[in-house]
Amino acid sequence: MAARGITFDDILRDVKAREVAPVYYLMGEEDYYIDKLSDAIVDAVLNKDERDFNLDIVYGAEVTVDKIIELAHAYPMMAERRVVLVREAQAIRSLDGLEAYLSHLTPTTVLVFCHKHGTLDKRKSVSKAIQQAGVVFESKKLFDNQLPPFITQYLRQHDVDIEPQAIQMLAGHVGADLSRLTTEMDKLLLALPEGSRVVDAALVEDQTGVSKDFNDFELMAALAQRNIFRANQIVKYYQGNPRSFFITRTLTNLFTFFSDVMLAYYVPKRADGRPDTSDAAIAAWLGKSEWKVRQDVGPARRNYSGVKVMQILGEIRKTDAQSKGVGGCRTPHEELLQDLIFFILH
Repeated sequence: MAARGITFDDILRDVKAREVAPVYYLMGEEDYYIDKLSDAIVDAVLNKDERDFNLDIVYGAEVTVDKIIELAHAYPMMAERRVVLVREAQAIRSLDGLEAYLSHLTPTTVLVFCHKHGTLDKRKSVSKAIQQAGVVFESKKLFDNQLPPFITQYLRQHDVDIEPQAIQMLAGHVGADLSRLTTEMDKLLLALPEGSRVVDAALVEDQTGVSKDFNDFELMAALAQRNIFRANQIVKYYQGNPRSFFITRTLTNLFTFFSDVMLAYYVPKRADGRPDTSDAAIAAWLGKSEWKVRQDVGPARRNYSGVKVMQILGEIRKTDAQSKGVGGCRTPHEELLQDLIFFILH
């Protein structure tokens, strides 16, 4: 099977259909997809009774390429195929010796490399040989704006929907750690009341501890409306509940939000040359939902000038540096946030 521009869903679909390649090189920054695919490959090739004799799991720091090849050349026992799973493949000193095996594959062996927190050097001949012999997949971290679709799709696979506010709370609370995010969603699925098929904000609050009324996304909604009282309410809540407040996360969310607001000023013009400021046009331009645009991006675009938004982005960067101690700053994080919110609103 020649390598191609292949996605996680492509590989998973092929594997579940028992269309398994002889070699997989799974690499990248996002552990979740690598773990899911390696587990799916083992499940597709071997049933539980066959694994004692036909599944070899080795680790890159403890194994040589020669040993991997030796295992790959072995034949299955009381099974059609066998799997050699190489975890922490990034720790292997050199893969160059693998080229000889790739040119003479053992047809009954599926060889799987799991290379986390990095990628294979595509300039090397062994990389090209792996691509010719099997499948190379790069597992990339999701951007913040990709988290809502991921959450929605994951829950719909279990025939469960989720409210927009609950999505924002979950994404903001966990971030782009997909392994942790799916764990939190599994907890929500188990906690769903009998007969209910919708995850709401109250359930997320109950299971994760994040407040449905006092969180980063409620803060952004208040800032978008320039609601001074409500924004200060949330800041006061953070000051009284320090375990619910992580300044790095809040600053990241604020920077992403105001970056979207800035981009919204540059939405493409309509055919007649006039600006298209509809929620639908802005949502399509930003790759966001219309609900998100109505909730905060649209109001913020109307309430802040482009110059002010640029100043806000600069102030967020400054606050981030201060929170990390740059310049010897020792101001408590809660006070840094309070000063930032005052700057945004005035």
